[in-house]
Amino acid sequence: MPPAGRAIAGGKDFPLDGAGQPFSFAARNSINTPMKTTHLILLALLPATVHADTFGSGANAFTIDFVTIGNAGNADDAGAGGGLYSSPYGGVPYVYKMGVTEVSELMISKARASGLTIGRGGPWTGNGPASDMTWYEAAAFVNWLNTSTGHQAAYQLNGSSRPLTLWSSGQAWQLGGENLYRHKDAYYFLPSEDEWYKAAYHQNDGVTANYWDYATGSNTIPTPVASGTGAGTAVYNGFLPSPADVNNAGGLSAYGTRGQNGNVFEYLESAFDGINNSGSESFTSRGGSFDSPEVTLRPAFRGPDAGINSFNAMGFRVASVVPEPSSTVLLLSAGLLPLLRRRRAVR
Repeated sequence: MPPAGRAIAGGKDFPLDGAGQPFSFAARNSINTPMKTTHLILLALLPATVHADTFGSGANAFTIDFVTIGNAGNADDAGAGGGLYSSPYGGVPYVYKMGVTEVSELMISKARASGLTIGRGGPWTGNGPASDMTWYEAAAFVNWLNTSTGHQAAYQLNGSSRPLTLWSSGQAWQLGGENLYRHKDAYYFLPSEDEWYKAAYHQNDGVTANYWDYATGSNTIPTPVASGTGAGTAVYNGFLPSPADVNNAGGLSAYGTRGQNGNVFEYLESAFDGINNSGSESFTSRGGSFDSPEVTLRPAFRGPDAGINSFNAMGFRVASVVPEPSSTVLLLSAGLLPLLRRRRAVR
């Protein structure tokens, strides 16, 4: 058993503070950058659907399903969702996409067969989560997703080890505050802590600060299961000595992501201190795993990771930008926007 004031999960020992909360919360940049009004209105009008992006070719082709995370401009979690737990994350001033599931071992295998040179096979197979990878190996997979589809690499890597080379301010991502880890033109990336937190816990009820206690769209403790997709379930508490396939890793969040609670912890892009200004600092991980207790599922639980270690209970998922609307969609908007104006006039 862990000593008082600590929790052991995923083979890692996490300290708790005097109030039983894991770790301190760092101050972060919160610069809001407006997006194109028409783009945001169109996204608000379109129904939430899963979109599959394809990578590789032939026998090595695979898809990653994404769901749009809307409600741009929502505030951080300050405990307004009616639950017991909160932490000051989740405010995102732009629309983006989040992978529905964790990246699977099969995706890594097919990427390696298609040209990915950094990365290795983990202990799980097929549609089991890709684990036993370092943060840098996960970032290399994300870079390959970008470059293999004609996009800018997200990260300046030095092989599979530290340090991460920072982008210049002119090259770096600026939405929501300067992020020197991520290139401004990257299409795919590891989710930041705010992006991950919003997709997991926000109640998807508009531009609000309402968050659930768990990434299953509820303030009720998830039912622990070994596998499955039942609402309000998560793969945790050591039901089996292995995680579930990524498509069977518990119930959905309010936005439609699966397995952000349990199955495997997930690497995030963000530095643990919340300021991505050093290539040698620890990164953040969240979410809990198949062999971790309920406390690790809570919004307040976050862990530091040096990025050079690997664990069989640590994986990751991918986030993405939302592409600009096509000319066809823009033409449709010519009819939708007057309709919106008429509706406002009636009110």
